[in-house]
Amino acid sequence: MIDKLELNTKAQELRELLGEDVNSPVDIFSLTQQIEGLTLVFYPLGQSISGMCIRTNGVKLIAVNSLMSYGRQRFSLAHELYHLYYDESRGYNVCSKSFDPKNDTEKCADQFASYFLAPYRSMRMAVKRVCGERKPRMGDIVALEQYFGMSHQAMMWRLISEKIVAREEADVFGSGVMAAARMLGYDDKLYRPLAVDAQKRTYGHYIKQVEALREQELVSGGKLDELLLEAYRDDIVFGDEEEPGGDAVD
Repeated sequence: MIDKLELNTKAQELRELLGEDVNSPVDIFSLTQQIEGLTLVFYPLGQSISGMCIRTNGVKLIAVNSLMSYGRQRFSLAHELYHLYYDESRGYNVCSKSFDPKNDTEKCADQFASYFLAPYRSMRMAVKRVCGERKPRMGDIVALEQYFGMSHQAMMWRLISEKIVAREEADVFGSGVMAAARMLGYDDKLYRPLAVDAQKRTYGHYIKQVEALREQELVSGGKLDELLLEAYRDDIVFGDEEEPGGDAVD
């Protein structure tokens, strides 16, 4: 199994490759959609699968389970990036929702994902800034989750693995997270899944290929619509409804 230092280094290298610095919180969805040749799919994959990665015969595809919370989807996408860039096996990986995988490759992917979203030094500095010298409290943990965009489970796993929080304290911080976030003035988006009408969506390479067909007039308009609908992009085919309220008034 690759050691943590090397995984943190790999996470920082990939951040730089994708045009990000090595410390700041990252918009992983926007970054991933810009990877050349990669198709990103959000789809309800059930209760036990977090995501999957396919890399074979020139195909690069990552699927993320849209039934999970927004924070967990961010973690799952970072996990799949490990398979895409650093997993030496080819073909496909279907990844479990569990944070206690038995497979060494899955353990590496989880650790990489944690470092990609919250690099080691950044996490240490954030803990010091939020907690000072005292042990983390619920409000502190919520603040860290919100800053790095990580689910509560992913943050607890990270804090326990770095011995910032004791394993026996996990149950103490396991409930009332959304309520605590709201009371502290945060949006609870991090802890909720995508809206139902956005749980099936395709982005990236596939959509760009359809657009290329349109520009080159190689297929009919009906066929283009069919291709987009197969990718769950009815929003492109039919257009988004106008936002209510019109222009903002100061």
